[in-house]
Amino acid sequence: MTRVACITGVTGQDGSYLTELLLEKHYIVYGLVRRCSLSNNLGRIPSDVRTNPNFRVHYGDVTDASSILTMLTSASSVPGLDVLEVYNLAAQSHVHRSFEMPIYTLQTDAAGVLNILEAIRVSPIQKKIRFYQASTSELFGKVRETPQTELTPFYPRSPYGVAKLYAFWITKNYREAYNMFALNGILFNHESPRRGEDFVTQKIVKAAQKIVSGEQSHLAVGNLDARRDWGHARDYVEAMWRMLQHDVADDWVVATGETHSVREFIELVFMEHGFTIEWSGQGLQEVGTDASTGIVFIRIDPAFFRPAEVDTLIGDATKLRTTLGWKPTTAFNELVKEMVEAERSIQN
Repeated sequence: MTRVACITGVTGQDGSYLTELLLEKHYIVYGLVRRCSLSNNLGRIPSDVRTNPNFRVHYGDVTDASSILTMLTSASSVPGLDVLEVYNLAAQSHVHRSFEMPIYTLQTDAAGVLNILEAIRVSPIQKKIRFYQASTSELFGKVRETPQTELTPFYPRSPYGVAKLYAFWITKNYREAYNMFALNGILFNHESPRRGEDFVTQKIVKAAQKIVSGEQSHLAVGNLDARRDWGHARDYVEAMWRMLQHDVADDWVVATGETHSVREFIELVFMEHGFTIEWSGQGLQEVGTDASTGIVFIRIDPAFFRPAEVDTLIGDATKLRTTLGWKPTTAFNELVKEMVEAERSIQN
């Protein structure tokens, strides 16, 4: 049996880890890549993966239905194909940016999913295709219950969350209307050294490295008390794969079951550099200082607050753990340490 997968968003954090995982399992992997003038467009994907003969790049975009069809046609022509796994990881995934570019977010995160589902629906090998949609804990937004499970009502608080809500329901609708193997992985926050630098965790890690090396005076952040359920992307792509190996298409929460604040993340990052952060002041005047010298390392900037905040997210992945045997392998402090050490190695 030849194992074949298509991954949209293959150049992102999750796409790079998933590609590695599938190649290790001897898949042929087709990655959809948006054309970009930057030479490091595939930078997150390790060089040995990029040169692997079983990794095949297709240029296109989920907003362009024809490029989806082209990739599926190529993948479905692989001799000996038994099952074709399609992972949609493509998205405008920055929540704050979605308020600035809501229409683009809608086109990519909602209509793009419909393009893929339609391409699968009309495919002559539809019954051989299994579809994974990257859903998000941002669906829960203004949470109705804690912790959040597969049955928790949704209340998104951003254009990103609303677009992902459409994607969740259209995936579920196609599963029920056309008997397609299509499912949603409701992933809570997951990070790694490959996280984009405009996301708060990587922003903190990079700023701390620059502060301790004297290249930057301080870190500016928004809501210090926002709490998230943070796991490692490497663990979470393993969960994605397990979902598509299950006999029944279903929707699954992926989470650690622990919650930590942005404040805690900052403290751990600076601790890895040998600094203890002390907090003083209130509201926008609150600052984080080096306990030894009193030098201000962290300031609050209202520009980084969302128009509609999501205060606390924490997931209950009991269903995934008990049914598919998945569990996270990287603790929160280990995740932070790995990100700091990776950034330190880059700078040194």
